[in-house]
Amino acid sequence: MRGLATPTLLGEQVTLREYRDDDRQLVLSVVHDPLIPLMTTVPQTACTTEVQAYIERQRRRASNGDGFQFVVVENALGRAVGQVGITFREQNHERASVGYWIAPQFRGHRYAAGALRTLADWALHSLTVERLELYVEPWNEASCRTAESAGFEREGLLRRWERVGSERRDMYMYSLVRQ
Repeated sequence: MRGLATPTLLGEQVTLREYRDDDRQLVLSVVHDPLIPLMTTVPQTACTTEVQAYIERQRRRASNGDGFQFVVVENALGRAVGQVGITFREQNHERASVGYWIAPQFRGHRYAAGALRTLADWALHSLTVERLELYVEPWNEASCRTAESAGFEREGLLRRWERVGSERRDMYMYSLVRQ
């Protein structure tokens, strides 16, 4: 499904919307985070060109048919606080993985859980997605709680599943399936 457009999704606590040029500050706020650039395509420097290229890549994912990347905006003050996205894992788009990050200064307010619930509800009811998958490092208890609060169930431990920086790491697999 090429040529898709990123919709705006309104949740109880957050709104999910397409990336805009003025989201550079949000991306800049996480370039030096110890994990986000290692696990995502967020640049590891504050280079304006690289940050703009990152934003452009996020915007193209829907039109390329790869998935959807959203900026997470808190509803109360309208501030961009993070990102949540879905990446299709099968050509028919029935299985997809979900990822998210919240900028350090906005963590602890349950924005990730709100974003994950909003995205999952939309994906399972408005798209052809039958199964959403989410991977979390075992030490990341906050992310485990986020996944579970959004209705995801832990299925097991995937040993040496994902490269994070220079090493392969174990990940818990979580899933949420269409009922």
